[in-house]
Amino acid sequence: MKNLFSDKKTIAILTIPSIAIIGFAILAPLVVSLYFSFMEWAGFGAASFIGLENYRQLLLNDATFYRSLFNTLLLMVVTIFLQNPFAFVVAAILTKLKDSLSRTLRTIYFIPATLSLVVVTKLWTNIFNPSYGFLNKLLQNVGFGTVSIAWLSDPRTALGSVIWIMVWQGFGWALLFYFSGLMTVPKELEEAATVDGANKFQLYTKIILPYMIPVIQSVIVIDVISSLKQMEMVYLSTEGGPGDLTQFIAVYLYQKAFRYSEYGYGNAISVIFVILAVVLTVLIQRLFAERSPLSRRKSL
Repeated sequence: MKNLFSDKKTIAILTIPSIAIIGFAILAPLVVSLYFSFMEWAGFGAASFIGLENYRQLLLNDATFYRSLFNTLLLMVVTIFLQNPFAFVVAAILTKLKDSLSRTLRTIYFIPATLSLVVVTKLWTNIFNPSYGFLNKLLQNVGFGTVSIAWLSDPRTALGSVIWIMVWQGFGWALLFYFSGLMTVPKELEEAATVDGANKFQLYTKIILPYMIPVIQSVIVIDVISSLKQMEMVYLSTEGGPGDLTQFIAVYLYQKAFRYSEYGYGNAISVIFVILAVVLTVLIQRLFAERSPLSRRKSL
């Protein structure tokens, strides 16, 4: 076996299937998408080459694209700076509870993440319904009888309501990652820090959080990618409305390509989509690489 894997020809042959799969499933669609982004094409019939016109229109004249980009970045901010800290705090509390109680609560918190996106969206569209929705009925029962908000169609509440649905569904995943990470922190580190006089705040900020940097980095990368590709919940709840207030990049791409038959324009959006995802992922990885204890130790 040792001689087998020391042969460079054997190694090259064994890597061919994985390279072929990556090329067929990832690289080839990207190349095709890049090609059609330079075309004016309705998805059928002849395509005409227009160069960078799709990108010029997209980046200079498309206000809806920038609205969808703003909403996507806002969702990233909410998940990273609101959902994640709250999920970490809840996970830290669960690690201190009895196993049976902790297991029960973890199951309850994770249930939304196991549900179909269609089911989750339908659940919340019913709750937000202005006529028979639970939320309006609750507000009326506690004394706000005149309140009847169309949560998903009112410009004041539509975007916040859609983001709430996404955060509610994704909270369980963040909780699961953080709980698993906290359970791997060596007890010896916590005990040594406590003996040295560290309080609870110092224990988490100086010992536990630095130890969990790889977990935090993974969760943030997942949040970024998930925010970029949010499509089903938005499409099933508001379809980007009212107007374009709840438009997201993935939904806008879909609508341009398949509803309005602007296939070349949709491919230009997809190229920008991929570039944005790669750039944000690389930036996050570099940011955390500079802050990780391992990199600091190497620099010393």
